[in-house]
Amino acid sequence: MGETAFYIDSMINKMKGNYNTVSQKITKAVNPKIKELLNIYTAPRLRKLVNYQIEAGGKRFRPMLAVSSCLACGGKMTDVLYPAAGLEILHNYSLIIDDIIDHSRLRRGKPTVWYKFGTSMAKCAAIDYSAAMFQAANRSKRPVQISELFAKAVKTIVEGEILDILFEQSGRTDEKFVVKNRYKKITQKDYFSMAGKKTAALLQTCCEVGGICAGAKKKELEALKNYGFNLGIAFQISDDVLDIFGQQEKFGKKIGNDIKERKLGNIVIFYALKELSESDKKRVLSILRKTRIKNGDIREAIKIIKKTKAKEKALKLGRKLIAKAKRNLNSLPKNKWNRVLEDIADFTIERER
Repeated sequence: MGETAFYIDSMINKMKGNYNTVSQKITKAVNPKIKELLNIYTAPRLRKLVNYQIEAGGKRFRPMLAVSSCLACGGKMTDVLYPAAGLEILHNYSLIIDDIIDHSRLRRGKPTVWYKFGTSMAKCAAIDYSAAMFQAANRSKRPVQISELFAKAVKTIVEGEILDILFEQSGRTDEKFVVKNRYKKITQKDYFSMAGKKTAALLQTCCEVGGICAGAKKKELEALKNYGFNLGIAFQISDDVLDIFGQQEKFGKKIGNDIKERKLGNIVIFYALKELSESDKKRVLSILRKTRIKNGDIREAIKIIKKTKAKEKALKLGRKLIAKAKRNLNSLPKNKWNRVLEDIADFTIERER
């Protein structure tokens, strides 16, 4: 890294703390490391396949969390750059698999890996990502500790994904385990368990990794973990709202995909079912339990959901969690990176994609 790393540190330290500026600079710094890690031991003729997912875009939200957490605790960019790249690779690894599981054809406005290259090639690319994230950990000052956190995050995300699948109301009839263990109704506690594992665990890990790379104190690490976890639940709530009420050209994914995938594990759908009349509730559930859901069914379900205050309730809950996340920042040093973490929290619930 040498002179380049010192230049990056200098560049980051000169920034004013503006969210968009910081995001762009961190993206510029971390992208070459991501590509470097993905292409180690990868034959040149396969790099188009392997690099496709990461080149499709993304906010680099997770590296931004790791870097900001590290710098907020007095660390250096050079200490966290490879782990931050590994966290983005881990995230995209989960997205490749998630898109296969959910049969999603669009991601960030582009064809998903499996839809473009085929399911078998997507699975092979995902294996490459799973190796690259641990190569990233090996390039940190705490390789064993960072690797263990990566492994824990992956296993927790898998638990969350399994819950999300079991919350589906129909489909996967050839999968006996799913059919046998499917939830016919869920509680808010069930939703929090799923979202905590599937989404919040990784954001918590990003913040914790950043703190570890900075040599943060125990109190600071605990604050970062709590910040990241609450941020993660709010992030999932925001995703749920956008799935029903977002604009496809901004969101980058098909609107109503959670309905198409028959998911109860969407907080908007959950709140709507609590509020709807018995007849409307039965209609929404009948759509979620159909063998084949058409575009007209999705539009009808969304129209019924829009009768309720589910969106407002979901956003209120999300903002409450953001406030809770931000309170943890009081335990961190008061510097511009503390402010960046505040800006990240505000962005999370108000985003449009």
